[in-house]
Amino acid sequence: MTNKSTWRWVLLLGIIFALILIPFLLFGVQIETWLDNFLESASDQPALVMLVLTLMLAFDILLPIPSSIVSTSAGYFLGFTTGTWVSLAGMTISNLIGFWLGNKFGRPMAARFVGDSELKRLEKMSKRFGDWVIVISRPVPVLAEASVFFAGISHLLFYRFLLLSTLSNLGISAIYAAVGAYSSTLNSFLLAFAGSMLLPAIAMLFAKQKKQNSQETHHDLS
Repeated sequence: MTNKSTWRWVLLLGIIFALILIPFLLFGVQIETWLDNFLESASDQPALVMLVLTLMLAFDILLPIPSSIVSTSAGYFLGFTTGTWVSLAGMTISNLIGFWLGNKFGRPMAARFVGDSELKRLEKMSKRFGDWVIVISRPVPVLAEASVFFAGISHLLFYRFLLLSTLSNLGISAIYAAVGAYSSTLNSFLLAFAGSMLLPAIAMLFAKQKKQNSQETHHDLS
C-alpha cells in the first residue's frame, strides 16, 4: 500500500467516523432527554414502548440513538424475554440498513477515494478477518456502526454477515435486557442506566486490549 492510498483510506475512515460521531455531538443529549421523558410517560403502555424502542434501535445506524440505554430500558420496562427480542429485532434491522447503505452508496464512494485495486484488497482482508471484526465490534460504540458499513463496502457474504451479527446481537441484547430486568426488580432505573454505560466501556477496553495484543504479536513476528 502506497502512502497516497494510505492517506485516502485514512480520509475515508475519517468521513465515516465523522458521519457517526457528529450527530451524537449535536443531538445525542436531546435524544436521551426525549427518551427519558417518553419512558416516564409511557411506562404503563408496553405495546407503545415496544414499538418505539424497536424503531429507535432500527434507526440507530442513521441517528444518534443511545442503543445501550434503549436496550437496557427494554429489559427494564418489558421484562427479560420481551426486552431481549425487542432489542434483537431493532439491532438486526439497523444492521440490514447499514449493510445495504455500505454496499449501495459506501462502495462507490470508497472506489472514488481508494480505487478498485484497494477495494479488492479490502475484500481479501474481509474474507480473512471480517467475521471476527463483526463479532468483536458489535458491543463497541461507533465501531459497531462502522463495521457494518465496511461489511457492505467490502462485499462480505450477506448470509455470513446476517448470521454472525444476529448471533452477536442476541448475546448483547440478552445481557442488556437482563441488566434492565434485574434493575426493575430492585425498582432502580439508575442501576439499569449504570449498567448500560458500563457494558460498552468493558467492550471498549476489551477491544483495546485485543488490538494491543495483536500489535505485540505482529511486532514479535517481525
